[in-house]
Amino acid sequence: MARLGVLVLVALVGAIAVDAQAPGSYGYGYASPPSPIAVIPSPPAPTPSPPTQTPPPPAPLLKVGFYKQSCPHAEDIVREAVRNATGVNPGLGAGLIRMAFHDCFVQGCDGSILLDPTPANPRPEKLGGPNFPSMRGFEVVDAAKSALEKACPGVVSCADVVQFAARDAAFFLSDSRVSYKLPAGRFDGRISFENESLAFLPPPSFNLSELITSFQVKGLDIDDLVVLSGSHSVGRSHCSSFSDRISTPPSDMDPGMAFVLKGVCPANPNFTNDPTVVQDFVTPSDLDNQYYKNVLNHKVLFKSDASLLTSVQTAGKVLENAFVSGRWEKKFAKAMVKMSLIEIKTIANGEIRKKCNVIN
Repeated sequence: MARLGVLVLVALVGAIAVDAQAPGSYGYGYASPPSPIAVIPSPPAPTPSPPTQTPPPPAPLLKVGFYKQSCPHAEDIVREAVRNATGVNPGLGAGLIRMAFHDCFVQGCDGSILLDPTPANPRPEKLGGPNFPSMRGFEVVDAAKSALEKACPGVVSCADVVQFAARDAAFFLSDSRVSYKLPAGRFDGRISFENESLAFLPPPSFNLSELITSFQVKGLDIDDLVVLSGSHSVGRSHCSSFSDRISTPPSDMDPGMAFVLKGVCPANPNFTNDPTVVQDFVTPSDLDNQYYKNVLNHKVLFKSDASLLTSVQTAGKVLENAFVSGRWEKKFAKAMVKMSLIEIKTIANGEIRKKCNVIN
C-alpha cells in the first residue's frame, strides 16, 4: 500500500513538473572557521582542460580488505579517529562526507584536496572557492594518518583515509543505518589546482541539466545525483550560497523559511560577514532522508536542491527516497562506493604520502 501511495504521488508530480532552465552556480557550504593555511601569493597555475568523456574504470587492484595483511587495523584506526571527532562535533562528520565528494570530483579520489600551498604550487584546490574557508575535517584526516604511520609506516594512502573517514562519518551520523564495505588501494595524487575545483565542483545555483552534466562527466548517473544530494541532510551553509533565494523574488522557497533566513543572513553577504545556518532545520545532526521531505516542502537552501522537483524523473526519485523506509540509506551507501572509484591513480601517477598535506 505504501508503495502504491508513492506511485500515485509520482504521477501527481509528473503532472506539474517543468524542466529547469534558470542558470546558476553551485557550492556546498559546510562552514567553519578557516584552518590556518599559509597562502603564498603567486600567479594561479594553468587551468587543465576539463574531461569530455566518462573516465576509465578504476584500477583493478582496489578491493575490500586491501590492508588486511599490510596494516590489519587500518580501517579501525580511521574509524576511531572519526568516532572521537564526531563525538565532540558532529559537524566534522558532515565535513568529512563533503570532503570525499570534493576530492573525487577534482583529479579523482586521490587525496589532492589535502595538499597545502607550496612555492611550487601556491594555489592548490584546498584554496578554491568551493573549499576555502568552508571545508572541515582536515584535522581528523591528519589524526588518522598520524596514527596509521605509527602502526604501519608508508602503507595506507591519504586517498583511502579520506574515503574511509567519509564512510565512518556516514555510519555515525546515520546511527549506523548507512553502512558499507569500501574497496581500498588508492594512490595519492601529486597534482592539485585551485581552478580545477571551480571547473568540476557543481556550485549551489546549478539547474538540473547542469547538475546532470557535471555528474555524468564523472561517470555518475541521475540516480547517483539525487541520492548523493541527500548528504545535505547534515552540515551548514554560508548565507552567500543561497542569498539570492531569499532576497530576489520570486523564489520557490517556503515563505516562512525565507523569512527566518532573512533574519539571520545579511542582505549582501561577504567574506567578513557571511553567517552560516544548518542545511536541515528538522534533523540538523542526523544523516537521514529528511532532506527529501524538505525538498518536497520547499524548505531547502540551494537552487540545486529545489531543481530536483523540476523533472518527472528526479521528482519521482525524491518521493521514493522520502517515503520508502530504508531505501535511501541503502542507495546512499551504494552511491558512495561508486563515487569512491572515480579516476583512481596508479603507481605510475601516484604515491603513498607520508604526510597528507604535502607530496613526498
